[in-house]
Amino acid sequence: MAESPRSEIMARLRAAAGASASATTPEQIARELAALGFASAAVLPAADTCIAFMANVLANKGSVELAADRAEAVRVVGRYLYNRFRTHKLVAGNDPRIAAMPWRDAGVLPRFGAAENGDGAALSYARLGVAETGAVVTWTGRANPGRNNLLPEDHLVLINREDVVATLEDAWLRIRQELPAGSWPRGINFIAGPSSTADVEAQLVMGAHGPRRWHVILVGATPAEALAEAKVLTAATGP
Repeated sequence: MAESPRSEIMARLRAAAGASASATTPEQIARELAALGFASAAVLPAADTCIAFMANVLANKGSVELAADRAEAVRVVGRYLYNRFRTHKLVAGNDPRIAAMPWRDAGVLPRFGAAENGDGAALSYARLGVAETGAVVTWTGRANPGRNNLLPEDHLVLINREDVVATLEDAWLRIRQELPAGSWPRGINFIAGPSSTADVEAQLVMGAHGPRRWHVILVGATPAEALAEAKVLTAATGP
C-alpha cells in the first residue's frame, strides 16, 4: 500500500533534518545566529529609567510610592496597611532584606512565611524592576513563596532604585550574572500589575486570579518630581 501523503512529508523532513545536521557545525550555527542580529531596543516612555519604570507600573494599573531608605519604606508600608485594612499585619517571605528592616518603628507586624487564607496583604522584595514593561522580578523560594504573589488581596513590592533596568534583555543579563549555573530557583516571576481579566464581555475585572491591588515602593533617592512626571506620562498615554 502506498504511503499516505503525511508519511511521505514526514519522511522527507526527517531526511532533510538528518542531512542538515550532518553538514552543519556548531560554529556555522553560531555564525548564522549572530547574523540574525537583534531587534531594536524598546522605546521607553521617558529617558530616565526609573521614571519610565514608574510610568509603566501605573499604566499596568499598579500604584507607586517613594521611600528614601528602608526606614521610610517601613513607614510607607505601615500607612498603606492602615489605610487599606486598619491593621499593621502582613505576610512576607523569609527574605533577609525584609527581616532586617526596622518594623517596630512603624508598629508593623510581619509574619514570615507563606500566605494563607485570610491574609490581606503580602510583601515581597523584588530582585529587579524592568522599565520596558513596568514589571518587577522575583524568584520563588523561601525568600518569596510563590503563593505570596497570588493569594492575598494586596501585593506590596519593594524595589531598590539601583535594581531598575531598562529592558527585558538587561533583566536576563542581570539574572544570569546573579544566578550562576546550578543555582537557579524553581521559578522566576515577572509581575507586571494586579491580576486582571477581560474574558467576560470584554469587561476588565481586577483580582480574578490573584491580587486586586499591586503597590510598588521604589526605595532610594528618587525625587517626588520624578513620580509626578510618571503620572503625567501615564495620563497622556492612557485610554
